[in-house]
This record gives sequence, structure tokens and C-alpha cells, in this order.
Amino acid sequence: MKPGIHPEYRPVVFRDRAADYAFLTRSTATSDKTIEWEDGNTYPVIDVEISSLSHPFYTGTQRVLDTAGRVERFERRYGRGRSKP
Repeated sequence: MKPGIHPEYRPVVFRDRAADYAFLTRSTATSDKTIEWEDGNTYPVIDVEISSLSHPFYTGTQRVLDTAGRVERFERRYGRGRSKP
């Protein structure tokens, strides 16, 4: 790797405000806010809107879309195979 062209890769805390959950990982993301972590060290913190703890796909509350019903409703409304006169 060329020196001086890559961002600093360091420990960062990502905090999910919706689920009141935080996790420590490594990232190149930056933040002016800091937080004292469980190990006693201070790390930059980045607030995120959603994480695996609050995302519907991972929590099992994901809605299943009725795509077949939508297609049938479209065909009923606009007709199937209608040609222009």
C-alpha cells in the first residue's frame, strides 16, 4: 500500500439509537463525538438509524409483499394483451 493515501483504520463504536445497542468494530469512518467504552477506553462514536438488532429482516418482523396479487390487480385494471386500435 502506498503510504499517506489511505484513511486511518481504527476502532470505532457504532450506536443504534432505535434499539439502544452499541458495538465496537474497526472502521475508517470519522466522528467528532466520543464515548467511553466498557474497557475504559474512549472511542469515536457514530450514531446509526438501524442495525442488525433493529432491522426487520433480522428481527423476523419483515413484511411479505403480495406481488402476485399486485400483478393480478394490474392486469384486471388495465387488461391483459389489449392492443391499441
